[in-house]
Amino acid sequence: MNVYDSQRMADVLKPLGFADTDSPDGAELILINTCHIREKAAEKLFSELGRYRQIKEGRASAGARTLIAVAGCVAQAEGEEILRRAPFVDIVVGPQTYHRLPEMVSRLGVERTAQIDLDFAPEAKFDQLPVNEARGSTAFLSIQEGCDKFCTFCVVPYTRGAEYSRPLADVVAEARGLAMGGVREITLLGQNVNAYHGDAGGRSAHFAELIRRVAEIDGIERIRYTTSHPIDMDDDLIAAHGDVPQLMPFLHLPVQSGSDSMLQRMNRHHKIDLYRAIVEKLLRARPDLKLSTDFIVGFPGETDEEFQATLSFANEMGFVQAYSFKYSARPGTPAAILPGQLSEAVKSERLAALQQILEANQLAFNEACVDRVLPILFDRPGRKPGQMIGRSPYMQPVHAMVPDHAFGSILDVRIVSARPISLGGELSAPIANADRSVIQRGASA
Repeated sequence: MNVYDSQRMADVLKPLGFADTDSPDGAELILINTCHIREKAAEKLFSELGRYRQIKEGRASAGARTLIAVAGCVAQAEGEEILRRAPFVDIVVGPQTYHRLPEMVSRLGVERTAQIDLDFAPEAKFDQLPVNEARGSTAFLSIQEGCDKFCTFCVVPYTRGAEYSRPLADVVAEARGLAMGGVREITLLGQNVNAYHGDAGGRSAHFAELIRRVAEIDGIERIRYTTSHPIDMDDDLIAAHGDVPQLMPFLHLPVQSGSDSMLQRMNRHHKIDLYRAIVEKLLRARPDLKLSTDFIVGFPGETDEEFQATLSFANEMGFVQAYSFKYSARPGTPAAILPGQLSEAVKSERLAALQQILEANQLAFNEACVDRVLPILFDRPGRKPGQMIGRSPYMQPVHAMVPDHAFGSILDVRIVSARPISLGGELSAPIANADRSVIQRGASA
């Protein structure tokens, strides 16, 4: 979502003559897009701002003007505090109002006073954003924002607001435009993406319907989505994993803990048995499906037994990828004032134990891919001359020697080596035969 938002902020600023630059040193506008999920996000922002202040003052002494803007979730949560601690900041804008950046920049030319806009207006934002132009063979497409789940550890409901789903026709039209621009893989985005319920001419269209509509668009050969919530994995969506060949056999489904009592304190709205039942249904629909997840360790009051339940569950499920974090308190969230806050030493020890299991599972899956032929979408250059990097159906980076003209192609690649987080491969057929190949159902089985 943050990558998507950064791209869209660049888009809205283009009419003012702004373009991306490789370095902030000579920039006329330094825009910092922030995320409040990571630990100490606000302090990291102020550290960065100190560096950019030097650039701004250095350019000012040479007679050049540099504007500094802070956007995103930290801006939403810390708005006035940012201007108090860093009065050299010119713009503070929340994640729902960045479409107003051109107006705020223009006002600065007249008013010369800091601009701040932290309203919640997702409808207005999406209505006023420019066309989402293709930037390559893959693209993000935001379909849903905000959250109504109120997990006790999470700031998203407070920084992104209530759940909002874009109208079905708007999303399909944007996807069609991306396909016409050469996009072959679309990742549908939302804080709770599978809670999508966009307007479809007076009725509510659910997520599975949207996926099926996007899959009908010529040129779209791969569909992914993130981030999903277990309680929104309905039977229609599960069926789509078996019925829609463009839907990749890889699902990020956060669980957060393997303990029911922990999940209750986290206000996750699901239990471990429900999660297991969902996965069983998914595997019946798509036997080659693999899972990624999120874990939080060291949540307030987490006992040794509850943590052991998480280790056991991670072992049981064999997640092929996972994101794991130490709990860190977010001001304003219910968990921040819960009793039983654990020490950093305990949290670090538990995270290391969990990551040992997760990393072993990921490496085992990567090694199991050796000698398989997988369809790889090559979308960026590698470090070596003649090398390109692509993505497998399971989101693994794959390195292979591929000619430049194959950029954006889906090629059959035999996997010849496995590393902890990536694969090495060789083309299994001449490019003339494999270039622009369409993924067939079961190709990754």
